[in-house]
Amino acid sequence: MNDYAGSEGAFFWFAVAVINAGLAEHKNRSRLAWFFLSLFFGPFATLLIVVMRPARPVPRSTSRRGRKP
Repeated sequence: MNDYAGSEGAFFWFAVAVINAGLAEHKNRSRLAWFFLSLFFGPFATLLIVVMRPARPVPRSTSRRGRKP
């Protein structure tokens, strides 16, 4: 076994984690959390992100602070 093959696998795993972070952001999920989850679970995390429904966005208040409607 050579060391080059190990570094290719590590690069692949890191690349999957970066891609999953981008996918998670498009589904209104935390990029950082999914990046670290992907470092441990790799392609399985990709499957979860693809299958899960997008998170609901946090509703914004229509009134301004200090003002009563």
